[in-house]
Amino acid sequence: MMTTSDKSIAVLPFVNMSADPENEYFSDGITEEIINALTRVPGLKVTSRTSSFAFKNRHVDVRAIGRQLGVATVLEGSVRKAKNNIRITAQLIQASDGFHLWSENFDRELKDIFAVQDEISLLIADQIRENFGHLEIREHLIEAPTQNVEAYNLYLKGRYHHLKWDADGIEKGIRYYEQSIAQDPTFALPYFGIGYSYAMRASWRGDEAYRQKAEKYLKEGFRIDGQSYLGWFARATLSFWSKWDFKSGHRFYNKALALNPFFTEAEEGLAELYTAIGDFEKAMAHTRRILTLNPLSPNHYYTKGVIHYLSREYPKALESMEAALKVDPNFGFAIEMSLACYILLKDYEKLDRFLRNHPQAERPEECRALYQLMHPDEKINIDLSAIPSRVRQGADFTLFPWQLFLQVYLGHHELALDILEEGVKRRMGPIINFMNIPFLEPLQRYERFQRLVETTFPSSALPNGADEVAAGDASSGKALLSEQEAKQYLAALFGLLDEEQLFLDPSLSLKALAAQLDLHPNKLSWLLNEHTGKNFNELINSYRLETFKHQALDPANSHLTLLALAYESGFNSKTVFNNFFKKKEGMTPRAWIKANK
Repeated sequence: MMTTSDKSIAVLPFVNMSADPENEYFSDGITEEIINALTRVPGLKVTSRTSSFAFKNRHVDVRAIGRQLGVATVLEGSVRKAKNNIRITAQLIQASDGFHLWSENFDRELKDIFAVQDEISLLIADQIRENFGHLEIREHLIEAPTQNVEAYNLYLKGRYHHLKWDADGIEKGIRYYEQSIAQDPTFALPYFGIGYSYAMRASWRGDEAYRQKAEKYLKEGFRIDGQSYLGWFARATLSFWSKWDFKSGHRFYNKALALNPFFTEAEEGLAELYTAIGDFEKAMAHTRRILTLNPLSPNHYYTKGVIHYLSREYPKALESMEAALKVDPNFGFAIEMSLACYILLKDYEKLDRFLRNHPQAERPEECRALYQLMHPDEKINIDLSAIPSRVRQGADFTLFPWQLFLQVYLGHHELALDILEEGVKRRMGPIINFMNIPFLEPLQRYERFQRLVETTFPSSALPNGADEVAAGDASSGKALLSEQEAKQYLAALFGLLDEEQLFLDPSLSLKALAAQLDLHPNKLSWLLNEHTGKNFNELINSYRLETFKHQALDPANSHLTLLALAYESGFNSKTVFNNFFKKKEGMTPRAWIKANK
């Protein structure tokens, strides 16, 4: 079970309530925008997209979600899109008990989409601050990246397909991104989307033409916007995965994280980069952090498992693969890595059972053949004659380069080195960890292999860690008021509460109280946190509680119900009243009155 931070939230995928089910791309896009907006609030822990979306189309109790993700609050919502109109409903729920802290409907025109996303994000941040403590919130959390709504709509379609992470999805994503650019050539995000897509293609195919396309689109995107975390992430991906440029990749991943410290895909990139260069300690440190923010990401568990695999810790690697497959039973990388570990652990029974349970494995017969070649003493019947004794040089690698490994254990070391050299020359992603891949150990004694390591990982090409971005999820801690100012405002605050009894207004908010004091809400929030040790709701409800207790013991009010007295004292919810009373007094209101009469 994860530890829970009070100032934390998971934004679940908004439900598509539109008549057209294909509008799901739009509700997904709205969800992601709100997640990204909330990451701009220092001190607020925001669960990453992958873990939030793990609950899509699943009916799971919000308390269980809170426990799994380690968050205090959960946002649920829905989106209805009809022609040029949208209706968004949103509700913020306390994960500990399922209590609804806030809910609202928003009816807007489509052209106001960015304004309503900003409005919702600010309201959510305000509610968390009022209920859980100080947060410093900007005036706006979302700014319109384009004034062309159709360009934005097409971008959301592109990202929806792109995030499916399969060949068809990437192809569709690129087409929608291109259409988005045609609608608004000054909109940067679709350029970054295409640049990232081509960078990953280049990594898998070792194709220079894809690298050049990625460079072209990223250059144009940065000409428009140099402060996009998605842009720097795409550029880091091109540098690291496509070019094996470790220094630039490291620098660009850190630029992405400086702009969005909760973007775990960028920090995963750092972990993968450190893994490739053999710095497993730093790689694991980054992996542990991203799993606290994104605990249901199969990719992150895979990244952790790779570190164990390359460290020859195969049982631990298998634990990570099991965690990944628990989230996504069809996750190809985890399937292939599991097979590799069973081969290396010399456990044919488990290998065979796993293959039978996962018919989607890429090269089952080659896995069995590799096992037989590596462990010839075992009595298993594998027809090695069915396995090609040679593979052509220049062939693309699969998720795991099984054919390369087969050449090693068929004894074709020179051919294996030819294949490896070409893969390194083409900068093909599946072998980026070749320096430490266990199956390549028989090649390590060759001068050709050592030369490949020396030319690929010279010390001059490795990052020194000097520009590493520290975890940025905490508030600055700076004083927002001087000691003298704090005393003055505290006196004014208590004067308003004691004399004017503003707390009797059930709709009183931190912003409204700050306006009465002519003080910025951020400063009032800080003042309460630092000088009263209470959040806004705790302070206001304390006043309401004392008022209720006084009223409840007054014989003149004997004709009123306890709930009526609670409402007269400023409480606007029976649940809030009962919970707060019991928390403070350790008993129910009725029991307290009986004990004090």
